Amino acid sequence: MAERFIVLLTDFGLKDHYVGVMKGVIAGICPEARVIDLTHEIPPQDVRAGAFVLGVSYRYFPEGSVFVGVVDPGVGTARRGLLLQAGSYYFVGPDNGLFSWVVKKEGCRQAVELTNRRYFRPEISRTFHGRDIFAPVAAHFACGVPLREFGPEIHKLVMLPWPEVKKEGTILKGAVIYVDRFGNLITNITEDMLRLPVKRILYQGVEVPFLETYGLAAPGEPLALIGSEGFLEIAVAGGSAARRLGTDGEVVVEFSTP
Repeated sequence: MAERFIVLLTDFGLKDHYVGVMKGVIAGICPEARVIDLTHEIPPQDVRAGAFVLGVSYRYFPEGSVFVGVVDPGVGTARRGLLLQAGSYYFVGPDNGLFSWVVKKEGCRQAVELTNRRYFRPEISRTFHGRDIFAPVAAHFACGVPLREFGPEIHKLVMLPWPEVKKEGTILKGAVIYVDRFGNLITNITEDMLRLPVKRILYQGVEVPFLETYGLAAPGEPLALIGSEGFLEIAVAGGSAARRLGTDGEVVVEFSTP
């Protein structure tokens, strides 16, 4: 069997034991799997932030990688657990929209609801399905158990809405969809949408210069740029745009008229 990667994304942080315990469960079932931490610093219960991070990250891993996503405010309720294939990658976690933007990009090739308790831990907590369901399922799957063995096939998943960019003549209006740890505001406006010459960019009514990188702005000054994942960002050189400008404003891009 080819080497299989298991990639973890959670909102658990690293202060507590939760991440380590999940890794222990995986090691006990499939010790040959390579476990990689994508991040454990998703803001608590922020499913949309988790969906964004997965959506911009999965393609940097080898095809066949298994992603375990645990941002799960509905743990212990009737929400379903999933194992799904999107493109050449696999995802395990709650059916709460966490995999929305991966599925939006790749489509869902197949998905099953996790019902076969044979592949869970013997005792299942109502509050820690990452340990008792998702980690063991990922480990068994990585070690060769076929996808169909984990439960019945399902055809409709919970999907988060992607905030659409509005176009009004020579103006685009977008929104902040993610805030990184530097306080940079990542918007839903993509580089492909900015093919016309940009006249000006406004955020919270503040005009910000459109530059190529952070260091081209004076320290403490706001700027706009295309970030590493191809989205328009609002930043503050050497500071935090989130603290300086807030996170809920509208982003307005005005193009030069021919």
